Amino acid sequence: MNILAGCRSVSPFFISGNPKFSLNHTTPQVPPWKSTPTSIVVVAQLYSISNNYSNRKKSGKLVGKCKGASEHNILLLPEKFNRHVSLLFVRLIAGVMLVMLVSATVSKTSSLALTEENLLFLEAWRTIDRAYVDKNFNGQSWFRYRENALRNEPMNNREETYMAIRKMLSTLDDPFTRFLEPEKFKSLRSGTQGALTGVGLSIGYPTIYRGSSGGLVVISAAPGGPAYRAGISSGDVILAIDDLSTESMGIYDAAERLQGPEGTSVEVTIQSGTEIKHLALPREKVSLNPVKSRLCEIPGSGKDASRIGYIKLTTFNQNASGAVKEAIETLRSDNVNAFVLDLRDNSGGLFPEGIEIAKIWLDKGVIVYICDSRGVRDIYDTDGSNALATSEPLAVLVNKGTASASEILAGALKDNKRAMLFGEPTFGKGKIQSVFELSDGSGLAVTVASYETPSHTDIDKVGIIPDRPLPTSFPKDEEGFCSCLQEPASACYLNGVKLFSR
Repeated sequence: MNILAGCRSVSPFFISGNPKFSLNHTTPQVPPWKSTPTSIVVVAQLYSISNNYSNRKKSGKLVGKCKGASEHNILLLPEKFNRHVSLLFVRLIAGVMLVMLVSATVSKTSSLALTEENLLFLEAWRTIDRAYVDKNFNGQSWFRYRENALRNEPMNNREETYMAIRKMLSTLDDPFTRFLEPEKFKSLRSGTQGALTGVGLSIGYPTIYRGSSGGLVVISAAPGGPAYRAGISSGDVILAIDDLSTESMGIYDAAERLQGPEGTSVEVTIQSGTEIKHLALPREKVSLNPVKSRLCEIPGSGKDASRIGYIKLTTFNQNASGAVKEAIETLRSDNVNAFVLDLRDNSGGLFPEGIEIAKIWLDKGVIVYICDSRGVRDIYDTDGSNALATSEPLAVLVNKGTASASEILAGALKDNKRAMLFGEPTFGKGKIQSVFELSDGSGLAVTVASYETPSHTDIDKVGIIPDRPLPTSFPKDEEGFCSCLQEPASACYLNGVKLFSR
């Protein structure tokens, strides 16, 4: 999982606009509180005792086992005593019903006395109750937590309420389900719309298979951004931010520290291989264009000549699918006969955009399976009605900075045998978050599901394995890509024919 630190919070990719999940900045409607008054349980127990007594009475005897005595039959008591017991039973029932009425009145009065702060807390609680992927809630009673929190947690002002919500979310032990204050929520929304402010780093937690012992791992550096210009690349480890160690720092805390007013700077300590670098990075505001494209002409005669359309997709913001379509149409006007889609260092973004871009390249087939603890709960597929480029050969470039929605797209194209994948194993982020807005303008990012590729591969913490590696030092920019296809003598040379052959 990852986040675009100092820029936007889109990398733990978000579902938006999916009616099944109601996940587009709206608070889900949740049934009323579910609780069983203690008095009702008591009535049920008494009713059971009464039935047992009645049944045994009809049989003419009561059968039981006494402590310290052998099993034996006990004769029925005299009728007068039976009537006395029945009268006591009726009085007891009446007393219990009175307790129920008093309990209901007190409960109703208590619910009407909830403060505005209590109601905001309950709004957050209901959102998690409805949307969170783990219905065991990390092994706790979610309803009991609600009752205890309302009784014990101070919620006298907004900051105390926010603290109570954060404390509640921490019990889930899920670093990607988190609370967003109004300003952070606003920043996240603007990030998915293409505006970003910061140093241009997408960061994530180190995973076991990468062998990192601490710190936060760089997923990607935004092309042209401050971190990119400073030479920071995917796989580097952030050891400290402004001299504060990141060993136990969360990615969202790190992202907040990397953010700041435009024109200010932040100091970072980076480990790149065995080298330790201390860098001062300026914070900048950048408008993100998610797509770059160009035509690559490969020399040859007759059928050996190739015109390849190169498309680099850097993020899945709300403009991504439209920008990809525009790039395809522009390249087709140049008579390309094949496409290369570069997803390297694309750390994800909006889930629906990943689905829409997959539909551009596929004539039919499953795109992704959405799963929860009970198994597959939804299937995204395509019938070809939105297809735009299904006939030309397609190659996809990936690396360890390819994450989240990028992995969904790469997995769909690979498993449907639409494209060959070149590069290195992807990041391995197989969880889905959604963003919910609360009534005061704050929000929650909630893990709502996991996913599997069309071949039912769970890529979480493993990644997607490409079909073939890329040559060493293969460039990441469009100019360098074309030169590696055009110059057989270069160290990064990649045969254009092999690029599309299986």
